[in-house]
Amino acid sequence: MGDVDADGNPTSDIEDRIGARVMIGAPGLGRDLAEGAAEHYPAVGHSTFDAMTPPVLVVIGTNDHHPFFSARDTWRSDAYTQSPSPKTALYVAEGEHTLGGISGFDSTETSDENPERVAVVRAMIWAYLRSELYPGDTAWADSVAALAAAECPLGTVETR
Repeated sequence: MGDVDADGNPTSDIEDRIGARVMIGAPGLGRDLAEGAAEHYPAVGHSTFDAMTPPVLVVIGTNDHHPFFSARDTWRSDAYTQSPSPKTALYVAEGEHTLGGISGFDSTETSDENPERVAVVRAMIWAYLRSELYPGDTAWADSVAALAAAECPLGTVETR
C-alpha cells in the first residue's frame, strides 16, 4: 500500500522477506476518504495501491461500507480493484467491518456477530497462506472449491 511520510515523500510498505500477504478490512483510496474520517485518520488520506505489486489476498465484507469513511460503497475493495495483478479477493457475504466478529485492537464488540462466518474467514486465510508459502499445496484451491460448492456460501473468491 502506498503512503507518504510527514514530509510528503512517497513510502513503500513492501517487505521482500514476507512470503505471503493478507489484508483484512483494508481502507480504500485516500482521495475518497470522507472529510471527517480524514481528520481522525490522516494516514489513510494518502492511501494508494498502484505500487502494491506482490500477490495479496484482500478480505472484504460485502456490507463493509459506512459514509463516515467514504461515500463509495466499494471503497473497502480498492486494495483489490486498484492495485496491479496478481490479486485475490475474498468477498465475505453480508460481512461488515469485523467480518462476523474479528475485532480490532481497540474494539471488543461486533455489529454482525457470526461465528460461522469467522470460521470461514479463518479457514480461507489459512488455506491461502499455506498455498502461497508452500508451492504445489492444494489447500487454497480445495478451499475455494468447497466454498463455491456450499449450499449457502458465506463468501466468494475472485482472482485477477
